[in-house]
Amino acid sequence: MTDSQAADSRAGFHRDQYVQRINSVIDYIDVNIDGDLSLYNLASVAGFSPFHFHRIFHAMVGETLNQFRQRIRIERAAMQLINNPTKSITEIAVDCGFSGSAAFARAFREAFAMSASQWRSGGHRKHRNARKTDSNAGQRRSKIKIDSDTFTFYIDGETQNLVWRMKVKDGNPIQIEVKDLPELHVAYVRHTGPYQGDSQLFGNLFERLMTWAGPRGLLRFPETMVLCVYHDDPDITEADKLRVSACITVPEDTAVDGQVGKMTVAGGKFAVARFELGPDEYGEAWDFVFGRWLPQSGYQPDDRLCYELYHGGPGDHPEGKHVVDICVPVRPL
Repeated sequence: MTDSQAADSRAGFHRDQYVQRINSVIDYIDVNIDGDLSLYNLASVAGFSPFHFHRIFHAMVGETLNQFRQRIRIERAAMQLINNPTKSITEIAVDCGFSGSAAFARAFREAFAMSASQWRSGGHRKHRNARKTDSNAGQRRSKIKIDSDTFTFYIDGETQNLVWRMKVKDGNPIQIEVKDLPELHVAYVRHTGPYQGDSQLFGNLFERLMTWAGPRGLLRFPETMVLCVYHDDPDITEADKLRVSACITVPEDTAVDGQVGKMTVAGGKFAVARFELGPDEYGEAWDFVFGRWLPQSGYQPDDRLCYELYHGGPGDHPEGKHVVDICVPVRPL
C-alpha cells in the first residue's frame, strides 16, 4: 500500500467513526424525544466537546442541532395528531418535548402553515397531496388486486391472537395478525434521503451491511433476521431528510465500527401483515395497512418504530417476489 493509499484509508476510517457517533445521537433523540436533548447532553452521547459537536453535527447532517431536534419533535407530533385522535393537542405537545402549548402552536404553524387542530381535522391530507409531484403521480404502479373490501376475522385457537384475512386476485390472501414481537438488537447501515422505489439503493445498503457482518460470523441464518427500519413518515418528512436503516439482528454485546451502527428496536404489540411483493408494490402495501386495515381494526399506531421483515429473497419465490412482513406497532383505539 502506498503512502497515499494509507492516508486515504485512515481518512475513511476517521470519517466512519464520525458517522457512527452522529448516528448514535440521532438514535438517542428518536427514543428520548421528551427527554434532555440539550447540547451538552447530546455532545456527551456523541463523545465530542459541546462546542465542536454543534459544528460537526451541522456539517454532517445539513441542519443545526436545534433545527434537527425541532423538526423531529414537530414531525413526531404531526404523526400523533393523525394516529392518536383521542389524545389532546396539549398532551401531544408535552410528550414530544415542548415546554407548553403556546410554544408548540408557534412551531407547528411555522412548519406546516396551519394549526395543529386544522392538521388533525384534515389539513394533513392537503399537505400530503401538495407534496406529490407530477413525476410521482405519473409513475406506473403495479396494483394489489383485492377481491373484496371485507376482511375475514378470527381468533387463532392456539395463540389467541387476532387475525384478519383478505382475498387477493391471482395471489395468496393477505393476512394481518396482531401479536407480541420481541425487542430486537440490530446492526445497521443508514441512508438519509429519497429511497422510495429505489431497489438499487436498498441492495447497496444490504451489500455493505452483509460485507461487514459476514467476516465477523454474524450471518447465522435462519436465526439472523433481516429487516428495514423506517424512522420517518414520507407524507410528513421532506424526501431529502427521510431516514431508513438496513438491519440484521445481532447479539446485544456485538461491537460495531465505521458506518455500521447498533440500536434496539422496541418490542411489544404489532400488527404483522404478510405480503408477496414486486419491487414497485411496497408503497401500496404500506398504504393498504394504514389506509384500509387500520381504520376498521380497532387499533391505532403506536409511537414505536415500524419495520419490514424479510423472508428469503426473490430468488426463493417462484415469481421472483419478496415475502415481507410489514410490522406496525399498535395499541387499542
